[in-house]
Amino acid sequence: MDIKKINILTLGCSKNLVDSEKLSKQIEAAGFKVVNDSDDTSYSTVIINTCGFINDAKEESIDTILRFASLREKGLIKNIYVMGCLAERYMEELSSGIPEVRRWFGVKNTEDILAELGGSLRKELYSDRILTGPVHYAYLKVSEGCDRSCAFCAIPLIRGRCISRPVEEIVDEARLLATKGVKELILIAQDLSYYGLDLYKKRMLPRLLERLLDLKSFEWIRLHYLYPADFPREVISLMKAYPVICRYIDIPIQHISDSMLRRMKRSHDRRETEELLYHIRQELPGAAIRTTLIAGHPGETEKEYSELAEFVRSFRFDRLGVFPYSNEEGTWSFKNYSDDIPQATKEARVSELMEIQQEIASELNESMKGRVLKVIIDRREGEYHIGRTEYDSPDVDQEVLIPAEYDVKEGSFCQVKITRTEGFDLYGVPVSS
Repeated sequence: MDIKKINILTLGCSKNLVDSEKLSKQIEAAGFKVVNDSDDTSYSTVIINTCGFINDAKEESIDTILRFASLREKGLIKNIYVMGCLAERYMEELSSGIPEVRRWFGVKNTEDILAELGGSLRKELYSDRILTGPVHYAYLKVSEGCDRSCAFCAIPLIRGRCISRPVEEIVDEARLLATKGVKELILIAQDLSYYGLDLYKKRMLPRLLERLLDLKSFEWIRLHYLYPADFPREVISLMKAYPVICRYIDIPIQHISDSMLRRMKRSHDRRETEELLYHIRQELPGAAIRTTLIAGHPGETEKEYSELAEFVRSFRFDRLGVFPYSNEEGTWSFKNYSDDIPQATKEARVSELMEIQQEIASELNESMKGRVLKVIIDRREGEYHIGRTEYDSPDVDQEVLIPAEYDVKEGSFCQVKITRTEGFDLYGVPVSS
């Protein structure tokens, strides 16, 4: 068993993925061989980067830890370390319950992990990382934590208050990612709308975008998680002026009922939300607006739920994700409300909302038939190449399927004529530009 071989498994969101990729680079620089998400048990040490955001994610993290604990009991691996959000939230309880884990680390313990392995932090490598997925796209984290106080959300408890990275540091990392072959840069934060306010005393997302555009290194720049309150409307102007910025607005509204938004401690009401959404539709016709919703938050009445369902029908979001409320320890909702809606009701509301969205998506996709769209090719699966348009982000949105008989390369862009649709997916064939 080679003690210099380390396997890092990453669970949860893209922000966790970035953390693992940066840790991988540091561990490699310390002289170890690193793989990511491997089932190869010849790697004596396993580091599990966990998610602790909602119940389903916590269960997946615990199941993964227990699976590797069983392998350690059988002598197939030597060391298990656990890091990330789940460890940050429940370190004391988990450490006593799963003794097979050698040590637990939170979300900001890279230096401690390296010390445990016998290495040390290389500050000059802070912006570098080992890309673990397709190299043609990469996530770039612009800030850590969140200053919002949404009643249902545990992120500020886990990650702390918002800490924005300096513009120059982000630009340097973007420049480095371009040298690795990245063509699509995806900016991520818990709240992109807030970026810079803590560091520069003003919202700096538009300025950051201008600096990234100056690099002329990326074919697409995508934005994730623009909070609706204090939305940086200058970004809309930049999208209109620069096609490099994908016309993709990911704006989680969570609900539309004023009473529910107050209960959720959101900083926007229905009037403000509608005004912003319709303003985007007017200024950026054809742009994809994506949102996420929570069904079954404490106190959600049938009337409030019906108001939400009717809004989904009438506004016709291009992309939609819906989640059942998860009663998270330490949050305002957990401490101040009774989790009074049965799980079956939550799940039924989620299902109904997604059924409404599937009908909308099918109609929107039908209107795409015959159109030629720019597509980036992500991978090959069976009989198809799988790609995405600028209106779709990896892993969460719909895809474009191209028969494998066509010669298109992973990581390349091509023009694709849409020939048919099926559910949330499009099918097409490449055409010459």
